[in-house]
Amino acid sequence: MRQPSAAEALAAALSAEYAAIYAYGRIGVRLTGAARDAARQAEAAHRRRRDALVVQLSTSGGDVPPDRAGYALPFAVTDKASALRLAVEVEERTAAHWRAALASTTGADRDQALAALVEYAVRATRWRKTAGLTRQTVAFPGRPT
Repeated sequence: MRQPSAAEALAAALSAEYAAIYAYGRIGVRLTGAARDAARQAEAAHRRRRDALVVQLSTSGGDVPPDRAGYALPFAVTDKASALRLAVEVEERTAAHWRAALASTTGADRDQALAALVEYAVRATRWRKTAGLTRQTVAFPGRPT
């Protein structure tokens, strides 16, 4: 299997950011108080990273994948518990895309991928704690279990 180029890996990470932003729109409406504030902050962080990637890929001549009108969620978000479960999954899935980008990038791009991976791993842990899950951390963030 061919390893993707840095531009391809970053484009895949951008697509993951689009999906994360979409999901947080569904998550936030099912939360209240501090959890809703955390969801807003998470969505804003994904938007910042998305915007930076769009500029980066555009100025470097890379392909900027289009955002889609909607994304299929892995399960229905009907209450606080399912919203928190989706928040964990969103952060884990997005972290996985950034983890994959580590193998294809160097220098500043690799630093960017590592920073995103760490940020999303920490956020997933916080969501697990908020959800009351007993397994709050994972051994290898961004890697399938």
